[in-house]
Amino acid sequence: MILYRPVGTKELKLIEESNYSKFPPRLPEQPIFYPVLTEEYAVEIASGWNAKYNDDHKGYVTKFEIDDTYCGQFEIHQVGEVHHKELWIPAERLEEFNLHILGKICILHEFSTR
Repeated sequence: MILYRPVGTKELKLIEESNYSKFPPRLPEQPIFYPVLTEEYAVEIASGWNAKYNDDHKGYVTKFEIDDTYCGQFEIHQVGEVHHKELWIPAERLEEFNLHILGKICILHEFSTR
């Protein structure tokens, strides 16, 4: 399954430090890791939220592949329009989730409001 993750610069730096192989642990106030199912939705978040509200006013869209069989255990949540679909991964399972990433996490888009 191909998934997308909108991120800010701080999260992207941590992904880079892992050699683009995993997502960093969630912060205590972030109980869910939610990759999205469409590039369109990831672009909306990265350009409309990350680029506006992060300290450096930048947002990025990452793309990665995850093992289909493993991913099948997580429910898809539609949180708005028909293309606003996310997987909800409990924060305590993110390390396990990272082990099922196939290949590298790549950067598709960069947005800036400056």
